[in-house]
Amino acid sequence: MSEEYSIKLEKHETKDVHDNHINGSLTVIWRDWDEIIKNHPKMIYVSSVDSGEIKGPHIHTRRESYFICIHGKVVFVVKKPDGTYDEIISSDENPVMVHVPKNVSSAHMNLSSSTSRILALADIAWKPNDNEMKNDQFDDYDWKKWENIS
Repeated sequence: MSEEYSIKLEKHETKDVHDNHINGSLTVIWRDWDEIIKNHPKMIYVSSVDSGEIKGPHIHTRRESYFICIHGKVVFVVKKPDGTYDEIISSDENPVMVHVPKNVSSAHMNLSSSTSRILALADIAWKPNDNEMKNDQFDDYDWKKWENIS
């Protein structure tokens, strides 16, 4: 996993107010003082992807995007400038935020047996007639290697 496109997130256990047992967790995605995200988000949304399905690949020509899987398990595939691929797994169990700069092609595939959900943060808000997204092809990428992985 390349640190060029991935950001390990803080994950903290949460505790019950009555007897202090661990009752869950809290994952920090973004704080305005962290500078994890250089251009503060102008749009935040949740996207879903069905089991075994692939979204993308495509390129955003104007926006920087940050993605984290908040439910399920997803592999993000980012095509680097040299034509090789970076593969980053993000899940609700292992929170990793993926940074996709503008003009960089990416796709993601759901590795879970049910629908996965991805939280997305973008530095430019989307409008229906933007036309700033271009479809791409990863003809030389082997998606089959992710089959039966969950």
